[in-house]
Amino acid sequence: MILSIGEILADMIGENENGVTSFKMYCGGAPFNVAVNAKQAGAEVGFIGKVGRDPVGKFLLSYASRVGFDCLDIQTDTVRNTTLAFVTLTDGERDFAFFRHDTADFNMDADKIDFSAYANLSTVHLGSLMLSEKKGREFADKIVEKTKSAGKVLSFDVNFRLDLYEGIQSAVRAYKPYVDAADILKFSEDEITAYTGIDDFDEAVAALYKKDRLLLITMGGKGSMYIYNDLRGTVPTEKVKPVDTTGAGDAFFGTALACLDGVKAGGYTSEIIENALVKANKAGARATLFKGAVKL
Repeated sequence: MILSIGEILADMIGENENGVTSFKMYCGGAPFNVAVNAKQAGAEVGFIGKVGRDPVGKFLLSYASRVGFDCLDIQTDTVRNTTLAFVTLTDGERDFAFFRHDTADFNMDADKIDFSAYANLSTVHLGSLMLSEKKGREFADKIVEKTKSAGKVLSFDVNFRLDLYEGIQSAVRAYKPYVDAADILKFSEDEITAYTGIDDFDEAVAALYKKDRLLLITMGGKGSMYIYNDLRGTVPTEKVKPVDTTGAGDAFFGTALACLDGVKAGGYTSEIIENALVKANKAGARATLFKGAVKL
């Protein structure tokens, strides 16, 4: 079972018509999107997040209840509002702006999360949006500790959001403990160079190498790459004309995690990884063909 923990929020996607921009509300949040795609790929999946007691939170709760998760625990904050992400699109590519001042997503209570309540739990996937806040990092630290103590696989997707930090070094400091702790780690090609500060791609990848860790890198239309111990390869993807790239990386990663779920520690082979990435690439490409991050 895959348990995904982190933000569920509203993606407010802008549409410009005759010089007027209006926004439509979609369900989003990277770890929520990962969970949806893992479930749609056939895995047993649970999700834990938090929303406000407001119309947006009610919309998200209703949407999440229709996914068919095996376990769903979305806490409701009676004081704070639900997090919003305003998204504008240019030729299908995104530009984000978060409405997030002490909102619900990073105010979860780790002490209320009991991993023993989740039967067959194998992988804990941790979201990254919370890391821009001290409370969020404290919560994430507890989740990492619980995961390691329980002997479960820790999955982490960087989702590098520089607009939430004072500068790149501040962001790197926030992300580093979780990058270091991850057993399965995902970066995009651009994030690799931004995070490491190394312009040469191969050198940047080498800087992130860690024994017995599976590193996955998405490369847009070029497909995806994997590095695991002495195994390394690139898996091509199908060409599509994107409508909206929101959630494409999450679709990739959720599908990959579903395909890898249950593989015993040290059991990854090139065949297992590449079969997973073929399916993950297809899921990522499909996710660009509609507006919003996920589609039920």
